[in-house]
Amino acid sequence: MSLISPDQPTYVVPPVTDVDQAALSQAIDVAEPGALLMALVHLTGDTDLVDEFKAKLDAAPTTTMGEYPESVADEIRERARTLLGSALIPRITVPDEVLFRRMAEVCVNDAIGDEYVAHLREQGGFEPAQPVVPRNRTPPENFTVAVIGAGMIGLNAAIKLGEAGFRYQVFEERDELGGTWSRNVYPGAAVDTPSHFYSYSFELNPRWSMYYPTGPEYLDYLHGVARKYDLYPRISFGTKVLGCEWVEDQQAWNVTARHSDGTLRTHRANAVVTATGVLNGASIPEIPGADTFTGEMMHTAEWRSDVDLDGKRVVILGTGCTSVQVVASIADRVESLAVMMRQPHWVVPEGSVSEDVPDGVRWALANIPYFHQWFRVKTYWWAADKGWAVPRIDEEWNATHVSASPANDMLMQVCLDYLDRAFADRPDLKAKLTPDFPPFAKRIVKDPGFFEAVKRANVTVHSASFSEIRPDGVVTTEGDFLPADVIIWATGFKLEYLSFMDVVGRDGIKLADEWAENNPRAYLGITVPGFPNLFVTAGPNAAPNHGGGHNVTSEEHVHYVVESLQYLVENGFTAMEPTREATDEYNRRVDDELDKTVWKHGGTANGYYRNKSGRAWVSCPWRLVDYWTMLREPAPQDYLFTTAKKD
Repeated sequence: MSLISPDQPTYVVPPVTDVDQAALSQAIDVAEPGALLMALVHLTGDTDLVDEFKAKLDAAPTTTMGEYPESVADEIRERARTLLGSALIPRITVPDEVLFRRMAEVCVNDAIGDEYVAHLREQGGFEPAQPVVPRNRTPPENFTVAVIGAGMIGLNAAIKLGEAGFRYQVFEERDELGGTWSRNVYPGAAVDTPSHFYSYSFELNPRWSMYYPTGPEYLDYLHGVARKYDLYPRISFGTKVLGCEWVEDQQAWNVTARHSDGTLRTHRANAVVTATGVLNGASIPEIPGADTFTGEMMHTAEWRSDVDLDGKRVVILGTGCTSVQVVASIADRVESLAVMMRQPHWVVPEGSVSEDVPDGVRWALANIPYFHQWFRVKTYWWAADKGWAVPRIDEEWNATHVSASPANDMLMQVCLDYLDRAFADRPDLKAKLTPDFPPFAKRIVKDPGFFEAVKRANVTVHSASFSEIRPDGVVTTEGDFLPADVIIWATGFKLEYLSFMDVVGRDGIKLADEWAENNPRAYLGITVPGFPNLFVTAGPNAAPNHGGGHNVTSEEHVHYVVESLQYLVENGFTAMEPTREATDEYNRRVDDELDKTVWKHGGTANGYYRNKSGRAWVSCPWRLVDYWTMLREPAPQDYLFTTAKKD
């Protein structure tokens, strides 16, 4: 069964007739009560339900993460049994902004600022991203866009460019779409962001089997999206873009690519959208003696399914998000597993990481109009900007604590409590797995079973790295020898902001020179002075590391690209690039904000959040809603525009 409905966008919620009463009853039993209550408002048209249950929630004891007290949840379920019948026909579709905010606050059981209303309407899947630039002119037929990469952002760009009437071509180096989810096929590979919002807001998927999707299931989702929008004919698979050069007299880019047959071809494009991500090349440390190892070695991003791990002696280097998934998945298969840990991560308990979505919840998502949209709003709300304060430093607090602030400390106490409970009888492991830096300075890990796995008799944890590799094992930096049949590198990726591509802009300037010394800068994390009509998605300082997901900012970037191109069309321009002044001022603000965070002053020994000079170059300093607001349309005063010269 396809994960994607082939016939309509998700913001069109059809009436449901001839309802399966047994399935409805089962769904009511397990449905998230806030989303169920909002669905009742849509279906009955009774907005008094909002005020009635707000009063009940206000009078109830305070809960965490917007959970409803059991008594209130039970009352909503009983009301649903009374009000829902054989037909589910909405009387209210998308409510106005005032009603929407009231409903949202009751749904998430929290206060919501006015600035979030439009953002949540879009991200909740109630309506598509709203255009801001006028649509009085259609794109010229000879205006083309090259999209580099067919992962989450590349597919998104293709869909939205096509909907806006722009001709485009997607170039994908691999023979498979999906980006990271086609590469990462290691055991236990999964998304560490909740399924129900780690997806396109315009293509909600009610059929997720788990609350956190596995890699293969997420890849299936992306394939379903590509089929629905007929993207395959517009993707050149097996095509590696080597570089692109701006040709001033043509007001276009020459894009050079090596195709699957080995030939080099040059493609003309008026605009280029890079959707290559930033974590691309596998990062493998150079260890003396690696070439002498007689066993098998592989990086998690280059997993070899032909290597049999059963009964083998395995050594894995790394304890980040990928490593914990691998360790939890293979610990019971191998003879021995040595986990090499250069620095521990903060680990949070997250029971739903490995939890299946009940059949009743999936039925509700697919069949109760607007339940899915409100379920997504609630999931997103508590996993996004609610975490914005956590990485921010309170200097007075931080002077006497490991944690950075009271908000940061609350998360640290959750992690410490989890360590206490998990290793009550293993103080040795607790000591090794307790970080000495504040949470969020490195990426937080959601435990897929790692803590249980490392307590197994055949698993050992070493606070060390490799000093040498021998034919039959590794020598640690502590001087221990560990015999090994297989070495697994769970050491992440090289962080590359287009450094693997030769990009030449106006007057022959090279992006590699502009971004030398691992110091990339971009206006809004997207456009660069001297490089007309070049749009860098997932660019420097664009990652929402405090919460949310890559999918959210990717949609924002794509929206900005389409609005920018439409601005060119409306005004008869051929090219745009940000001014140096606007870019410098934007990045000054970025640096000022990040200087107040653990991403800049986290005290970690390693990690990819900072470049070689110590600048925080990955994280976006803004709340998701603020960044979303910045990207609604281009600010003309911050750009230089070009008009093609007429013969």
